[in-house]
Amino acid sequence: MTLRPEYALGHSRYNAFLFASVGEEGNGVSLTVLTALTRLGLDPWQEASRLSDLPREAAARALAATIATLPEGDWKASDSGVIATRLVDWLPGRSAPAVPLPTSSPRIDAPTTGSLAAGRWLVWSAVAVAVVCLTLYLQPDNNLEPAARAGVSTQN
Repeated sequence: MTLRPEYALGHSRYNAFLFASVGEEGNGVSLTVLTALTRLGLDPWQEASRLSDLPREAAARALAATIATLPEGDWKASDSGVIATRLVDWLPGRSAPAVPLPTSSPRIDAPTTGSLAAGRWLVWSAVAVAVVCLTLYLQPDNNLEPAARAGVSTQN
């Protein structure tokens, strides 16, 4: 599966935003938006896409709230609004829709997630039963060999 162009690292239109510096951490290393979002458990490309779809002011407020949750480096939590406004300027305009809009109405008889899970369970159960039956069938069966007579030696 190939990565969609807007999420590809080398060609992402969000690179300018994601690699912009939030500030310096306590150890002197520059903290980028990419690193900050990743540390907070957010997908950087999805967050950049979400922010780019918002009006600039709303994106700056949302990003400021995110930056305020970071441990402070050479910035203070009170500076998060100024930092976010600076960083939002690196965002491109609206992103492409994540999922193309359907051209026709969805099928009414489409299976639900629960029925898909049940179907998968049923298929894998059938495969397991078939493997067990095949294994038992292929076990060596010594019942067709003549029984050794008592007192008769089979050695030459």
